[in-house]
Amino acid sequence: MTALSVDIRVDFPGFALEVVHGFEGQGLTALFGPSGCGKSTLLRVIAGFETSARGRLAYGDEVWLNGRRGLAPHRRGVGYVFQDTRLFPHLSVRGNLDYADKRAADLPARYGFDDVVDALDLGPLFGRGATTLSGGERQRVAMGRALLSRPRLLLMDEPLAALDTRRKGEILPYIARLPGVFGVPVIYVTHAIEEVTQLADRIVALEAGRVVAAGGVAETLERLDLAGVQGRFEAGAVLAGHVVAQDSDMHLTRVDLGGGLALEVPEIRLPVGEAVRLRVRARDVALALARPAGVSIRNMLEAEVLRVEVEAETAYAEVLLALGGQHLRARVTRAALRDLEVVPGQKLVAMIKAAAFDRQALPRG
Repeated sequence: MTALSVDIRVDFPGFALEVVHGFEGQGLTALFGPSGCGKSTLLRVIAGFETSARGRLAYGDEVWLNGRRGLAPHRRGVGYVFQDTRLFPHLSVRGNLDYADKRAADLPARYGFDDVVDALDLGPLFGRGATTLSGGERQRVAMGRALLSRPRLLLMDEPLAALDTRRKGEILPYIARLPGVFGVPVIYVTHAIEEVTQLADRIVALEAGRVVAAGGVAETLERLDLAGVQGRFEAGAVLAGHVVAQDSDMHLTRVDLGGGLALEVPEIRLPVGEAVRLRVRARDVALALARPAGVSIRNMLEAEVLRVEVEAETAYAEVLLALGGQHLRARVTRAALRDLEVVPGQKLVAMIKAAAFDRQALPRG
């Protein structure tokens, strides 16, 4: 169900953002696309920070922008998490949280102060000064402060961009829980495909100031015409499955994809039975006419060719494959395509090295 209706335009020298889209009122929607495509500008328009915007913006029956007249940001009921956190440096962690909590004291509360503190593990940080926190700790406090403003909508502008891989891994589970635990829809800006895979329920892809695709994560990312948004060498597909076995000696996890298909991937520290999503880059998929013997590749899956798209003026082609009830993409050379005589309807073996998978995965129940 659409909660936020957007029909706006913002003009800059040499660039225009023009978006018509309806955002759902639940879960996490990722605004995804390359740097400079307008993601953060759109978030600023929604929040009311971008005063040059024109058009119409409405949350339910409440109009936030009509023509050039906009409702003030503090009256929109929006929480905002910035990349640089913008915590008050002169206050402790507790002081930053109390500030937001007291300002929202008269607003309807679906959750309390302690609920936020517990969900984000902020209690041990109470006495710390904002300037003494690590990057990951600062982001947790920033999320807590935004939630304590009791928002109807939470906006997050590349909150993990400044963090290293380890810190990102620490914060991702907290972000993943926000919509379900607090019942607040989230619009999340990122150019990192891994974050989309692990966090998003839906994706809105932007390119050059326009929405070029929107929908569920798996079906949107598998589109061959969106390689420019993902980046040619990062394009791929998302596979959904369940953890069915753990090999603690080899640090491997077996994921059932359904239809008698399974993958062996680097260890995912989740219990058996947990639902997960895995991203497979097209360039990490090799194709064969039959299962080869004596190779190190751990995953060999029977697939059917659905579509072939040759990239003009390059050595490459993209192949869309049916894998049970899911889809997979392979990026191969045009010479390989010719030698294998690949055509739609053909049965092939898709081969994926276990080492090719992203190591992080989150529950998707």
